[in-house]
Amino acid sequence: MKLNELIGSFNIYTTNEEQQELTQLEGMVPFGSFNERQQVIINNLIRKSLVSKIRSKEGIMVARNEI
Repeated sequence: MKLNELIGSFNIYTTNEEQQELTQLEGMVPFGSFNERQQVIINNLIRKSLVSKIRSKEGIMVARNEI
């Protein structure tokens, strides 16, 4: 039996600020384009595995993960 079958639904709780940044994040966006407060929020979303940090030629990019 899989863990997902036992749990039923698995929710990751986010704050209002995190949810707002997550909904505004479209495609791959340069991490440096965010202000300092937004970078802290994006780092929190990365720790929660809701956003991925991608290294590319242009620098560090962030993108929303699939739900």
